[in-house]
Amino acid sequence: MNRVVWALRDSWTEAMRHLRIIPRNIELLIFATIQPIMFVVLFVYVFGGSIDVPGFANYDQFLIPGIFSQSLVFGSAFTGIGIAEDLSKGLVDRLRSLPMARSAVLIGRTVSDLVRNIITFFVMLVVSFWPIGFRFEGSLVEAVLATMLLLLFSYALSWVQALMGLSVGSVEAANSAGFIWMFPLTFVSSAFVDPATMPGWLEPVADANPFTVVTNAARALYNGNPVGNDALVSVLWSVGIIAVFASLSIRKFNRSTVA
Repeated sequence: MNRVVWALRDSWTEAMRHLRIIPRNIELLIFATIQPIMFVVLFVYVFGGSIDVPGFANYDQFLIPGIFSQSLVFGSAFTGIGIAEDLSKGLVDRLRSLPMARSAVLIGRTVSDLVRNIITFFVMLVVSFWPIGFRFEGSLVEAVLATMLLLLFSYALSWVQALMGLSVGSVEAANSAGFIWMFPLTFVSSAFVDPATMPGWLEPVADANPFTVVTNAARALYNGNPVGNDALVSVLWSVGIIAVFASLSIRKFNRSTVA
């Protein structure tokens, strides 16, 4: 029990170290929020008039939850980039010499990036409400549950990015590796269009995509529609990804420590 408390305390200390850097590097936070705002504005005003989705009065109510999902997933890439940067600067080696839980280095990084994703989400939410006109058609509780599903999934993918950051040899490689797989993950999904409009061979791929499940669950909750079992499946996907990739990341970090 003492070891768990020790690890949690060290993890929070490490998370706070990263969070204190944000006010000193405000440009990073600004650019991290500009990208999702650009996606919101461009998709709504460029494609909004040409795309109709059955069951939705306007494309905005269909699109915005997808933009939320994509932006939070893209935000997880900062975990891999940050870890690779700390490794290249020798900061991780300094942390290894301290009497602290080794897992705290990774847990603290993922938690701090989750907080940054929360900040990004609220900026997107303000832009979506005004001037776009997005509204919560369901209850406030449903909207909170939808947001929690999205944040949980983005946190899960932060552990995928953590493993990549530990595996590549440079910050540039972490940047490329961290984003390249997220484009098919987010675009071959229900984020922007109904998968039924895709080619016959691609539709089942999009339907089986965990990103589609999470986006569908959040979209249904935001719009006050029946969510079915998508919410439960979303949680299972997120928990499964965390369990697998957190274990792999911490094991790899510990092995590199011993080396």
